[in-house]
Amino acid sequence: MTAEQKDKFWENIISPKNFNSLIKNRTSPFVIESVPAANEAEYITAGWTIEKRFKNKVRVKKAKPTDILFEDEVWATIAELGFLHLNKSRKFKVPYSDDLVSSQDVDVVAADNETILLILCKATDGEPKRGNFKDVIETIGGRKEGLLKNLRKFFPGAKHKVKIIFATKNYILSEPDKERLDNFGILHFDEEIVAYYKDLTKHLGLSARFQLLGNLFEGQTIPEMDNQIPAIQGRMGGHVYYSFSIEPEKLLKIGYVLHRNKANKKLMPTYQRLIKKARLKSVQSFVENHGFFPNSIIININTNGKKVRFDFSGLQSEHSISKIGLLYLPKSYRSAFIIDGQHRLYGYANSIYKSTNTIPVVAFIDLDRNEQVRLFMQINENQKAVPKNLRNTLDSDLLWNSDKITEQIKALKLQIAQDLGEELSSPLFDRVIVGENVKTSTRCITIDTIRQGLERSNFFGAFSKNAVKAEGTFYKGNNDDTYNAILPFLIGCFSFIKEQIPDEWNKGENNNGFIAINAGVENLIRIFSDIIDHLIGGNKLNPKIDKTDIVVKEVAYYLEPLTEFFKKLNNEEKSDLRRSYGTGGRVKYWRRLQKAINQSRKDFIPDGFSKYWQDEAKAFNEDSFRMIRDLETFMKNDFQQKLKDAFGNKWFKDGVPNAVHMDAVTRAAQKNLENSEEENEDFEPWDCLNIIDYRKIATYGKNWSEIFEGCYTMPGEEKIRGGKEEKTKWMQKLEKIRNQNFHSYSVKEDEYNFLSKLYKWLIERKGEDD
Repeated sequence: MTAEQKDKFWENIISPKNFNSLIKNRTSPFVIESVPAANEAEYITAGWTIEKRFKNKVRVKKAKPTDILFEDEVWATIAELGFLHLNKSRKFKVPYSDDLVSSQDVDVVAADNETILLILCKATDGEPKRGNFKDVIETIGGRKEGLLKNLRKFFPGAKHKVKIIFATKNYILSEPDKERLDNFGILHFDEEIVAYYKDLTKHLGLSARFQLLGNLFEGQTIPEMDNQIPAIQGRMGGHVYYSFSIEPEKLLKIGYVLHRNKANKKLMPTYQRLIKKARLKSVQSFVENHGFFPNSIIININTNGKKVRFDFSGLQSEHSISKIGLLYLPKSYRSAFIIDGQHRLYGYANSIYKSTNTIPVVAFIDLDRNEQVRLFMQINENQKAVPKNLRNTLDSDLLWNSDKITEQIKALKLQIAQDLGEELSSPLFDRVIVGENVKTSTRCITIDTIRQGLERSNFFGAFSKNAVKAEGTFYKGNNDDTYNAILPFLIGCFSFIKEQIPDEWNKGENNNGFIAINAGVENLIRIFSDIIDHLIGGNKLNPKIDKTDIVVKEVAYYLEPLTEFFKKLNNEEKSDLRRSYGTGGRVKYWRRLQKAINQSRKDFIPDGFSKYWQDEAKAFNEDSFRMIRDLETFMKNDFQQKLKDAFGNKWFKDGVPNAVHMDAVTRAAQKNLENSEEENEDFEPWDCLNIIDYRKIATYGKNWSEIFEGCYTMPGEEKIRGGKEEKTKWMQKLEKIRNQNFHSYSVKEDEYNFLSKLYKWLIERKGEDD
């Protein structure tokens, strides 16, 4: 390597003293340039805007494209992690050939005295897309050996650990691409993982770097680390443990917190809540004011199969099972998992006392990950209740390999619920509250809701404690195979719904959404199950062996009328679905979705469907008949009284149209002629009016404006156009329902709702006024 080649490389490398100005530029959403004032028009035409004018120049800005924004986000995140060297310019060229002529463009190069990172970034706009990165991955993979070899030439003096990272945003990687990355030893960071380290840096400062390095270089040696610690060996709960006191700085290097996020997904089960910045600041302030924590941090030391070294002291108590000696901690990244006390430990990260204070530690050795989860839950439930949503998340890991089949199935349902919210390819991505994620307008669906939907489906079957009583439509005898079959199916079905009605799907709980909310998601899952049952009953498919895309395509045929139903709903109907509270409300929502499909796909008749609607119709009819009878009685008495008040003794002659008068007299005479001798009561003409007659009376002459308008205009229709004819149309609708044969007619739900509205307005209001 010539001096010229080395100088060319290093002229585009900067040190920490130059980071801040570039971080400011990289974190800005705009590209900002200072250009000659004479070129202003040219820049404006190209989409730039003026930020500030100077005497001879103008400062212009333009929104960064998505790929540059993401590249800058990754660069700035890495810059905050305490590396000593970082690339200055974009598309930094790293040579991979022996002659250093051929080079690879890299978006981020970061190095310190022990590690080097190379990061390539890919991002796209809009909804997540399926990417094809075969050529990109194979190219970088083929050049990897040359890149690593030359980088060590540019950074001589130590054998650096080198890692290549492929970072993506809004891309869904195919399984073949994931395998290619694994085969080449290249890590994949999606936007979730980048965001995790970005947030962690805000909370931990430079100490977040240890979480990153622990993830990248697990088990690899940390040079020059002093790992000898005086300790006491003891036994507790069937486990050997060590108690010692250690400088926080040392434990930070080997420590790792299993936060529940995608960065740690391969380390499942994970159990820690994300570190809270406010608590870290309070811990730092506390220790720097000479405070201390007497309770121990609980850790698990991962030996990677090597026996932990503990040199017993020559001085021991003859009467104690505890032994004192010298413990040799592993000199490797991510070898100490923090079970309890992450805030106490990381509160020292930026403290002046991180190397001069010591903190008490209890260290277990090679605890099974599930045992770590149990220990975490025991500690935290005794101190502060573990939130239900976090407990659900933990149970998905903790119960996966349980001896009890019922617990395994519970874990399976919880894991599916969690992954529907965490998989980038899922339409419910970031819509499910996982662990301790904060609820938002769109992230409003609970894991428990999805679990309930799965519980009420026929996907899994029925189980006793230790046996399968009945296999469900997707159950394949174990959690792993069942999970691999059902999760892609659910994602496919939800994707179909989202693609057909994207605007409604994207609405959240506080934006009048009625589909991607708890009630909607639970009942869509039940509908997917109903359709699968129907298709299996017709021998059209077998979801246990058929490919997912074939199964989803068959189901989509029955989902089409459902999406059309959603499109045609008015605001009141949407609101009714949105307010489907409690068990009864959820059942009603579910049955309405079944009905929407049945109206277009007559072969779709799920179990219990017909009986439900027959019972509903009967219930509607009984209530509707009662309300109509009461409404007629009310109007008869109220109209009569108002006419008497207005016209006195001549109310029937002066206040009623002649045609109505004559018809009423004729009907009364006819009814009296038809009366049997046993019936002594005679009918009066006023007894023989129908609802449409009341409408004619209300609109007769000046009756409407002087008598009835104030009392018989429906609330909300006071300002509608069309006068009394429009404002009394509700009476026509009431008369139409009244004239139906209730022995053969089923009152529709909207008709029932209409009657309920009239009843509340006229009769219940009258009762309140009285």
